[in-house]
Amino acid sequence: MSQGEFTPFEWPIRVYIEDTDAGGIVFHARYLHYMERARTEWVRSCGVELRAGMAENISYVVQRLSIHYGAAAVLDDELVVSAEPVAFGRVWMEFRQQVRRVKDGKLLCEGTVRVACIALDSSRPRRLPESMRELLERDSGSRD
Repeated sequence: MSQGEFTPFEWPIRVYIEDTDAGGIVFHARYLHYMERARTEWVRSCGVELRAGMAENISYVVQRLSIHYGAAAVLDDELVVSAEPVAFGRVWMEFRQQVRRVKDGKLLCEGTVRVACIALDSSRPRRLPESMRELLERDSGSRD
């Protein structure tokens, strides 16, 4: 499947008071929370059990992050957050992510997130599980 045929996974989010500053604008770090949720829900939507990975001494950590803020979300906005796997290696996977406001489709924030696979007991890098590699081969636009 070519990258052009792939539709990124999307997850709905509503902005609550806890997400905002005193002016009702979403605090910049909250976008990272939203992106984390979308990546996690992508994994779940693919049938991967997160607890099963933990039982197998597997965890994932953000290794690299690049983010651009284009416009602010505000209290009560409905957002949609995308998670699109775009590349992977032996121990990492990379996602392109966007946060858009539902009512006007405006792009508020976009980023690229590289997530590394580690062993829970040592925090050392480990190979991506075969099941995850298969998902990434199916859904990502490229492989390194």
